[in-house]
Amino acid sequence: MPSTAMVNRMSTPLFDDLPAPLESVQTRPLFVMRLDVKPMVIVGDTGGPFRRVGIVPSGTFAGERLSGKVLDGGSDWQTVRSDGSTMLDVRLILQTDDGSNITMSYRGIRHGATDVIQRLEKGEEVAPTSYYFRINPMFEAPAGKYAWLNQVIAVVWAIGSHTDRSTAFSKPCEQWTGASPFTWNQGFRCATHD
Repeated sequence: MPSTAMVNRMSTPLFDDLPAPLESVQTRPLFVMRLDVKPMVIVGDTGGPFRRVGIVPSGTFAGERLSGKVLDGGSDWQTVRSDGSTMLDVRLILQTDDGSNITMSYRGIRHGATDVIQRLEKGEEVAPTSYYFRINPMFEAPAGKYAWLNQVIAVVWAIGSHTDRSTAFSKPCEQWTGASPFTWNQGFRCATHD
């Protein structure tokens, strides 16, 4: 049985008759990732949402089951909606320490109070619980050692501060974002349900 990194039990009467496996979400840590993201390229208002794109030149990831680097060429397409929330559409190529190339894509959403998001965008420290940030990575791996990644969806709860240094993790899935005047650093801890 896989280790249980996080269990979230449903406790409302509506869910009282669920089978035990559906009463909780169990996750297993996958890896911690740090991405270097160049300053956003602003496309601007597109007749719909406001669009900006971050280019990902590098990064690293490390976990029990896989570790390695993020190859140059990834992109972080962001759509800022009229309600102030930001939708993410990200594609990366991971290269494991033993040379396997794996694609990783994820969609996500970030939102919070206007003043909190403005401070976050400026690179200021923001309380981890003051905004919402969730993403759902999926992978494409070649046959062999990492093929199991083709059959999982990872989940990331974004809890952290807007800083360009590493932070300690206390949850099975976390994400933090960071900024400096020249680059965006983004990282997260992924978990899978086995």
